[in-house]
Amino acid sequence: MSFGRVAVLMGGKSAEREISLMSGNGVLKALRQKGVDAHAFDPASRELGELKREGYARCFVALHGRGGEDGSLQGALDVLGIPYTGSGVLASALAMDKVRAKKIWSADGLPTAPHVLLDKDSNFPAAAKRLGMPLFVKPASEGSSVGMTKVKTASGLKPAYALAAKHDAVVIAEKFIDGPELTAGILGDRVLPLIRIETPREFYDYQAKYFTDDTRYLIPCGVSKKKEQQLQTLCLRAFRSLGCRGWGRVDLMLDRRGRPFLLEINTAPGMTSHSLVPMAAKAVGISYADLCVAILEAAHVG
Repeated sequence: MSFGRVAVLMGGKSAEREISLMSGNGVLKALRQKGVDAHAFDPASRELGELKREGYARCFVALHGRGGEDGSLQGALDVLGIPYTGSGVLASALAMDKVRAKKIWSADGLPTAPHVLLDKDSNFPAAAKRLGMPLFVKPASEGSSVGMTKVKTASGLKPAYALAAKHDAVVIAEKFIDGPELTAGILGDRVLPLIRIETPREFYDYQAKYFTDDTRYLIPCGVSKKKEQQLQTLCLRAFRSLGCRGWGRVDLMLDRRGRPFLLEINTAPGMTSHSLVPMAAKAVGISYADLCVAILEAAHVG
């Protein structure tokens, strides 16, 4: 492959370091199998300037969470002039910030679940009354359900806020959408088949995402072909609304009437054995290794 020397950025210092290492090592192995001159690079222990000094021609971003998906890394790579996978600075920052993503989607007429912002002085009973029970409380700028709680009673709202606040100064309470959870992998301008996620746990949390084997991933996702096409179009609109590019994953919920509500976009989704984009790609005949190469091919600066 004529990609030159490729750095697979993995690890980092975020709360998702463990998963990032799993993703990065999977990508590294796959790229090497395809003949790519790929090398592991952990920004937690190495200075990014070494990428330039050591002659890296491209970066595959397998960093999750802060320092990997929030635009800061992308800005550094732009300055270094090294092409990288996934979205640029602004889109990465917007997608990582659930509050601002919701504002943009709402301005563009795209559906997203009602929410309120919480702080230590919030009127928690009023927030609970406004959104109803149950609801979700989560940090505005974390991924992989880190710091997230499903709150079933008004009395549980304040401790859920306290947990989320340990991870982010901005905390969001979001209305519970009582229906199936779906996710759409994006590869360039293509929306991969939707996956329906079913877990016996309270919700699709960190353990369910990466470590347990009792989560069910359904392809086909259980909606009609016409409905799936409509949802795929919605997901691509949401992706483009934030200025995302290259690849990513859009998460959404359907309510009992089948109405969709956008949750968030992951601009550097997981690439582990439990991960959703590789699963959706496999359903249309794209192997894990070919997916990695396709993502790397789309790498560019700025």
